[in-house]
Amino acid sequence: MVIKILGTGCSNCTKLEELTKKAVQELNVNAEFVKVKEIDKILEYGIARTPGLVINEAVKTAGRLPSIDQIKTYIQEAM
Repeated sequence: MVIKILGTGCSNCTKLEELTKKAVQELNVNAEFVKVKEIDKILEYGIARTPGLVINEAVKTAGRLPSIDQIKTYIQEAM
């Protein structure tokens, strides 16, 4: 599973990464994390606001900070 955090480094982007890593750990899932900070690459995913969460190349959320339970649901759906 490849999980991408889209964002330029804002506090919500950092928080999304922390929450997602915690969710992965709690679910005991193997995942590769990739940070996408370049605006042009972020725009390729069709999102205009960060942070963005992409799992296995599917955009799960953008422009808001989901709860850890929502993140766990996204991960489980991608398995």
